[in-house]
Amino acid sequence: MRFRISTHARQEMRRRGIPAALVRGVLEHPGQIVPERGVKKAYQSQIEFAGGRMYLVRAIVDEAVDPALVITVYRTSKASKYWSKT
Repeated sequence: MRFRISTHARQEMRRRGIPAALVRGVLEHPGQIVPERGVKKAYQSQIEFAGGRMYLVRAIVDEAVDPALVITVYRTSKASKYWSKT
């Protein structure tokens, strides 16, 4: 699937210190894809950052457009809140 990263998502990646290569990796090989509000989906993977801390990196994607649009990107230490057990 092809992706286009929104201006907002790029700004959030810079602000949050999430490298573009890491986001591409999550989009191309997500650990999970889970439904979000409406037609959006969260592409997510658990990633080890500097210092050995594990974070869940989530890219919220609108797949209803072509190419799919990455709306925002963030990382969270609360993987259990978002990680699907099914």
